[in-house]
Amino acid sequence: MEKIAVLTSGGDCPGMNAGIRAVVRKACHQGLKVVGIRRGFEGLMERDVVSMDSSSVSGIIHQGGTVLKTARSSFFKTGEGQKIASEAIKELGIEGLVVMGGEGSFRGAYALDKDWNIPCVGVPATIDNDIAGSDLTIGFMSAVNVALEGIDRIRDTATAFDRLFLIEVMGRTSGFIALWAGLAGGVEVILIPEIKTDLNEVCRKLKEGRRRGKTSSIMVVAEGDEAGGAFEIGEKIREKIGYEIRVVVLGHLQRGGSPTALDRILATRLGSAAVGLLIKGERGKMVGMVSNQIKVFPLEYAWKGEKKIDLSFYDLSQVMAT
Repeated sequence: MEKIAVLTSGGDCPGMNAGIRAVVRKACHQGLKVVGIRRGFEGLMERDVVSMDSSSVSGIIHQGGTVLKTARSSFFKTGEGQKIASEAIKELGIEGLVVMGGEGSFRGAYALDKDWNIPCVGVPATIDNDIAGSDLTIGFMSAVNVALEGIDRIRDTATAFDRLFLIEVMGRTSGFIALWAGLAGGVEVILIPEIKTDLNEVCRKLKEGRRRGKTSSIMVVAEGDEAGGAFEIGEKIREKIGYEIRVVVLGHLQRGGSPTALDRILATRLGSAAVGLLIKGERGKMVGMVSNQIKVFPLEYAWKGEKKIDLSFYDLSQVMAT
């Protein structure tokens, strides 16, 4: 193997640049040529590539977002789009591809590997932390810290004005960010998709808190909760018990900003491991971190495997909120 490529696809997240840096420098250390593909699979189909070396990734480990940019491409999901992408890879002399992203990105890598004979390795990078095969995904802990900072800041206002706040965090259909940030922030109520929401119970807890003299409260809801979004849930609570609720949606704030030390180290380890797999002739695989050890799984394990949230965190949050 003489030449590999790296791309970032789907939603951006803190730590992607650290991962790009690791891929490039590991490849250069092993004597390989590296190209970066701009704008994910969309850029691959358009042959939007740039040569990279060790100096080209200097000073990016602390930056949020991705220097290679990213995109989502409906056309790439078609057979015609994948054919164009595979032809581009072969014309550019690329012998292996590192794909950094979430489940959708891994499905794209899987298609290129299995259907078009393009050796691919996936690196899990998504704030949602919903990829099976890795305890943590790149960007998750940075997003949790952003959500936690929001909780802490809003609590100051909630306390000053004796108000009830409902904060919505990202996570798609998983409650990892809500649960981790809620537990760390000492919030009174956490609503996540993994546990059916009982608004009557939520109202009971809020009223019990008022009875005990609690004049302000913070609730956190994951965007994928089955009871609805924050504004809908807030209105339902108001109708039930008449409490005035302020709603804050943190949204894409959680994707930006400098990655935490943990995300930088995780991205560095996983990016380097991905290159190592390609050099050894491995393909159709993903790298993950399990119990602080690098583990390798088939790409399809990312969506076929089961990524369970640790509900003991939820149980602990209930104890702490009493």
